[in-house]
Amino acid sequence: MNRISACLITFNEEHNLPRALASLAGVVDEVVVVDSGSTDRTEALAREQGAAFFFRAWSSYGEQKNFAAECATNEWIFSMDADEELSSELQTSLLAWKNTEPHFPVYEVARKTWYLGAWINHSGWYPDFQRRLYDRDEARFSGIIHESVRFVGPPGRLNGDLLHYTVRSFEEHEAKVEKYTQLAAQQMHWEGKRSWRAAMIFASPWRWFYTFVLRGGFLDGYRGLLIAKMAARSVRLKYAKLGRLIKVKKLERTRGANS
Repeated sequence: MNRISACLITFNEEHNLPRALASLAGVVDEVVVVDSGSTDRTEALAREQGAAFFFRAWSSYGEQKNFAAECATNEWIFSMDADEELSSELQTSLLAWKNTEPHFPVYEVARKTWYLGAWINHSGWYPDFQRRLYDRDEARFSGIIHESVRFVGPPGRLNGDLLHYTVRSFEEHEAKVEKYTQLAAQQMHWEGKRSWRAAMIFASPWRWFYTFVLRGGFLDGYRGLLIAKMAARSVRLKYAKLGRLIKVKKLERTRGANS
């Protein structure tokens, strides 16, 4: 039988964690929680449910998740966010997989998002395939933001949805966009991207059209309209922030050369 360690990274997740852990019960063989300094009941809730709890100062999403995998006792890792839960079909699929011979080093699952009171079935949000079950000896996470499992070869696929409770209000969505676009700008700068003006001007309206029209956002009603609006805003902000970052770094170099 394949044994699975579920790995979660947390920070003040007391409102989400019980749901996530309940969906893992009876499916995985171990739960590892890596926390970056919660001040709520996250640690108490994790320990009450028998999870192995570790602290690690925050560095990046990918590094936190790789550390969690290193803390696990099993080779196979199921990476899950605290605001997610396994659907009943995915639970059944994982239990069946544990009794089979793995044919892939990584398996992906469809993620379905609950947004402002309803499940989103279009807008490019579903099916949002995520690589979550993996052999830690063959794959690992990389990336500052939108981190993903990197490996060689095609992934397998499991049936069932990973249910994602992304935000509880539009204001929370706006706050996430601000946070993630800053991280995205930092990653683009680290990767050597220096062109930003044209992308900021032209990519933003294209993202709105792509999300609302080509990916069927209009079928999600007013929620799809909000998703398209925020997708366009995300593109505009990340390139604007990249531009500011380039200017700051250039000014720092100039000051250093003149000192």
